[in-house]
Amino acid sequence: MTNGRILWADDEMELLRPHLLFLERKGYDVVTATNGTDAVELCQQQQFDVILLDEMMPGITGLQALERIKLIQPTVPVVMVTKSEEENIMNEAVGRNIADYLIKPVNPNQILLSLKKLIHRKELVAETTQTAYQQHFQQLSMQMMDCCCWNDWAVLYRQLVDWELKLVSADPALADMLRMQKAEANLGFAKFVKRNYADWMQHHDFTMNHDVMQHHILPMLKQGERVFLVVFDNFRYDQWKAIETELTDYDITEQLCCSILPTATQYARNALFAGMMPSEIKQRYPDWWTEEDAEESKNLNEPHLIQAFLDRVRRRDTFSYHKINTTDEAEQLLAEADELLQRNSLNVVVVNFIDMLSHARTESKMVRELAHDEAAYRSLTLSWFRHSAISQLLHRLSQADCRVVLTTDHGSIRTDTPVKIIGDRNTNTNLRYKLGRNLACESRDVFTVKDPKSVFLPSPNISTSYVFATGNTFLAYPNNYNYYVAYYRNTFQHGGISMEEMIIPLVTLKGKNR
Repeated sequence: MTNGRILWADDEMELLRPHLLFLERKGYDVVTATNGTDAVELCQQQQFDVILLDEMMPGITGLQALERIKLIQPTVPVVMVTKSEEENIMNEAVGRNIADYLIKPVNPNQILLSLKKLIHRKELVAETTQTAYQQHFQQLSMQMMDCCCWNDWAVLYRQLVDWELKLVSADPALADMLRMQKAEANLGFAKFVKRNYADWMQHHDFTMNHDVMQHHILPMLKQGERVFLVVFDNFRYDQWKAIETELTDYDITEQLCCSILPTATQYARNALFAGMMPSEIKQRYPDWWTEEDAEESKNLNEPHLIQAFLDRVRRRDTFSYHKINTTDEAEQLLAEADELLQRNSLNVVVVNFIDMLSHARTESKMVRELAHDEAAYRSLTLSWFRHSAISQLLHRLSQADCRVVLTTDHGSIRTDTPVKIIGDRNTNTNLRYKLGRNLACESRDVFTVKDPKSVFLPSPNISTSYVFATGNTFLAYPNNYNYYVAYYRNTFQHGGISMEEMIIPLVTLKGKNR
């Protein structure tokens, strides 16, 4: 069995005989050519894994041969091997998508390293990563048991997401092991939140939704910075890590923030913009709070809440607010970006695509197939971002004199296990949390709050209580139970307690050219 079929084109092939013997001993099948024309003809006759191409050969040059070879075998990686160190030749070769560039004289190990990178990289990386995770498995389990504060859980979640991204192409058994470890971590995290959430409302040493404006945005405004606050609705930490590599124009400062309960837009995003907890918003600005049973949107008053926050901290900053639901709206925002920067100290943008994707996945069989698992969901997010006007906007802002803060109101979790719950007809429809009178749930795993005031949540009635799902569960009514479960199983939901929903990114971006 060969390690790979190689085409090596060089007019000094006789001098390279030791190199050929070395590669053959390493298990490579090497086909040779002494000019560019023969190399092109061989590409028409055979398929190669890698092509080594000398730049200076009789007849057509290496660059000319490269152009013709790419038409025949467009995906084959080509390594340019040349005596020339001229920068213009290097630039042209790189511009034509060569895979590697080696300067003569080359030693056999240089060639071997290049071949391993181009042919065996995926296998070697996967093997090394899998071995590393197996070695760290026990360490992560011990770390899980030792988590005694929110920051410990945030560190653990970072590590689990990092392994999740690394093991995306791993052996299925190993991927299952990671999923089980993550599920175990979520159970421990839920127990931790249930024990401590009420205390957090009195004192916490980490950032929560309602702290962001006061402790993160306001200091920038006081320093005279122009701030673009971009809020991706329903944006998970792993999705942030997926798009992070696209933001090469920025120096990135990343921290993790904690979403309040319920991890739902009505509560978490209103709290973010108001700098207040939901019950405080309802008490102070009753006209701007919409109850669960109301038919209108629950976030119609976000610009008012932002203005109210600025008034409370005695800031006279001008600001803009944009909610982006369509490509046309995003492109209009992009067109106005320069003017907004000149006019306002603070510009707030809410981007709804990821939330729309999450809901579309529930409703549409086609979208569910496209985002059938966590990795596919991340990939779809990355594909959208890469081709979106929002990506163009962030690129534009990297050249401007401003700070960009990127965050979310909450994340989501893929639910799998139904939990029966009973409530009256006025109980809300969310699958990860319920509020109402006379709520009864058969599971001990839920988090029940019988005194909403203790966690600064509004109470429409004296007897209102809240029930939050934990782990990968979702709340289902006994009526039409089987249909309900079949429809919502394996969908992305939010509102409850999980690391995916509550531990969210809070990222500051500063353009590298500033």
